[in-house]
Amino acid sequence: MTAGATGAGGAGRGEPGAWLTTPPRPGRIAAYLGLLVLGVVVGTAGALVQAGLFPGGLILALLGSAGLFYGGRTATGTSLGVGAPAAGWLIAVIGLSLGRPEGDGVFAAGLGPVVYLLGGALVAVMCATMSRSPQPGAESGRLGK
Repeated sequence: MTAGATGAGGAGRGEPGAWLTTPPRPGRIAAYLGLLVLGVVVGTAGALVQAGLFPGGLILALLGSAGLFYGGRTATGTSLGVGAPAAGWLIAVIGLSLGRPEGDGVFAAGLGPVVYLLGGALVAVMCATMSRSPQPGAESGRLGK
């Protein structure tokens, strides 16, 4: 049996879990680090925008977060593509919600910040648990075909 037949060389064929058995490539590491940084940027921008115009700013902030999470999943093809920007988003949002010793904080009391925090986390979970879209040219899963 050759190395390609054992499943260890199946990383290029899109087999589930094949990315766990191959060493990480520098391009993929750079993509995940870039998504992490984008998550920090989108989380910071969303925290500032959501309070600007209450319903519109909140919707814009949540749509920006959803776009980043779904875009990370689509670009990488893995759930880790959602995890990296979600981790950056969470770091930014938690850091901004802590406030300073003087009592200043980015998030004010009210419904908007709570919806942004919970809504952003919910969108990240939804994007991470989405089913994979069918690959073009994939064989049918039906037995008779």
